[in-house]
Amino acid sequence: MRARIWARVRRPMAETADVAVIGGGIHGCSAALHLAEAGASVVLLEKDSVGRHASGVNAGGVRRLGRALEEIPLALAAAQDWRRIRALVDDDCGYRESRYLKVAFTEADLEAGRRRVDILRQQGFEHEEMVDRATLRALLPAVAPDALGALHVPGDGAAQPYRTVQAFRRRAEARGVRLREGRAVAAIARRGGAWVLETGRAGERVSAPVVVNAAGAWGGRMAALLGDRVPLEAHAPMLAVTQAVPRFTEAVIGVLGGALSLKQFANGTVLIGGGVRGRADPDSNATTLDMAGMARFLGTARRVFPHLSAARVNRAWGGIEGYTPDDLPVIGPGAAEGVVHAFGFSAHGFQLGPAAGRVVAALALGEAPPVAVDAFRADRFG
Repeated sequence: MRARIWARVRRPMAETADVAVIGGGIHGCSAALHLAEAGASVVLLEKDSVGRHASGVNAGGVRRLGRALEEIPLALAAAQDWRRIRALVDDDCGYRESRYLKVAFTEADLEAGRRRVDILRQQGFEHEEMVDRATLRALLPAVAPDALGALHVPGDGAAQPYRTVQAFRRRAEARGVRLREGRAVAAIARRGGAWVLETGRAGERVSAPVVVNAAGAWGGRMAALLGDRVPLEAHAPMLAVTQAVPRFTEAVIGVLGGALSLKQFANGTVLIGGGVRGRADPDSNATTLDMAGMARFLGTARRVFPHLSAARVNRAWGGIEGYTPDDLPVIGPGAAEGVVHAFGFSAHGFQLGPAAGRVVAALALGEAPPVAVDAFRADRFG
């Protein structure tokens, strides 16, 4: 009798669900939550731990400013979700609404900003505006004296990434999502109308008619197992944080004609990034910082705010993110039945997370998505 009981205890896990989600970043957790709230049974498999990679260590920007035209409808929908984030996940996620400014230092950059606003107006989007030197200085008194103006979106802001992902995780689990960390998907096969996902643990598997691939920098590998070829490169977008300095901005700051993302926390420290990528090794989870590249975006920050030249950098890091050739995400159905992709957000997917999860949940349930995502099809790369 004891031997039979032990055999039952040691038997490998075999789970079934309506939907299996691969990836425990913000997009996987958001999709799992929305699926569970629609009544679906969900198992989420994360190869490491929830929020371990790009979703938990990014700059936390919640922005509509500067989005590619294809992304704007999704970003606008996500902005509404962020305004009700506490109702969605029972946590404010450190979200604060302020404004986003992209500062211009040349007439050419000013003109580029004006052209962008004109194009957006022609497409029916009115959230971006150009502000002149006097208005910029009123909004941002610490800005360099030779700044000429800025592209501006009132109402954009920032949140705390790791806290946000954990909030989605907790709410998803409270709604019945079975979350399995340390479960790398090693093999996927279609059997009897369902997808069978085998993890790295001997005999452990999950069976579901629908799979959501939200595997981030590993999304291309999962797509290949599911029958789709999507070119994806892994890089390590870098960030640095300074020592605390006196309060000088509530806004999130960028630059026109360059790369910068800067925000100041309540404790006075300043988070600085700039689209510069370090090296990433997805097989080992290792990242290597590009110190010369970091020096460039720190120099840009000091160009915008000269007083930061005296601020010491306390810490720097890079997460692992997946980039597509056109820097647009892959969101939508795969070639095979029962596959939905949501990866390749190319270092600007954090703000999109709540709305992207709603879209993915609708697609996984066979419903029309609340926002059109045809531009993000997996087969657009041929």
